[in-house]
Amino acid sequence: MLTVVTRRAAVLGSPIGHSLSPALHLAAYRALHLSDWAYEVHQVEAPSLPAFVAALGPEWAGLSLTMPLKEAAFEVADEVSDLAREVGAINTLVRRVDGGWRGHNTDVYGVSQALREAGCERVASALVLGSGATARSVVAALATLGCPRVTFAVRSAARPETLTQAARAGLEVDVVGLGEVADVLDGSQVVVSTLPATAWADLLFPKGSRLADHLLLDVVYAGWPTPLARMFGAAGARVVSGFEMLLHQAAEQVYQMTGLRPPVDQMRAAGLAAMADLASR
Repeated sequence: MLTVVTRRAAVLGSPIGHSLSPALHLAAYRALHLSDWAYEVHQVEAPSLPAFVAALGPEWAGLSLTMPLKEAAFEVADEVSDLAREVGAINTLVRRVDGGWRGHNTDVYGVSQALREAGCERVASALVLGSGATARSVVAALATLGCPRVTFAVRSAARPETLTQAARAGLEVDVVGLGEVADVLDGSQVVVSTLPATAWADLLFPKGSRLADHLLLDVVYAGWPTPLARMFGAAGARVVSGFEMLLHQAAEQVYQMTGLRPPVDQMRAAGLAAMADLASR
């Protein structure tokens, strides 16, 4: 017998065809026996977001947002969580009882949970490659793990808003050029890369760099392992894929939208299967 869909959610962004969010959310719905929930994919550009959201009916419970919508979402949110406002990025919109939308950020939770699962309950110091919007979520996550100091490695100048946010969180901040990361590596317990997978790992960390004692979180998950992940893994370092960040932020989104805690292991299995399928095409 067909089940009537009474609650709808979706992931929005551009490009969006590669998204693993449908596999993750639908696996959660199955495990939670939410047979009347549907999860869709819609390609939406930032200028079109207000009209798209305004046209949604009352059956819509939540939206997952990816690039380039995380800043544009402030225009459509009737209420914004303190965390989303602090990092300047909304990746989740949840329908309120009055029909309005509340903006959340679950990326911070995703980063912190990925690091915790890798055995990093407390971060002594961190090196963050890049200083954009994703780096701001990383900084907020590092703060929850007690990190007192962060070094940003950037191509030119670090984003002022990211430096200000890190300072507000109570972190001591340093900035170096990407060409200097090997020189500051020994002072960092955790390395988080927010750079594209095409970044030249061998130029960042030349042969002889001491990588084994560090934990690397590379926020990229497509085309895994990235050159950076291969380099750290070959040296004996602990390496965490951006998939783990994506998984945990999606689990938190499910909770925000449904009020139920989903089984992360079942979501992980579905996501990995979907990622393998995409890689084989």
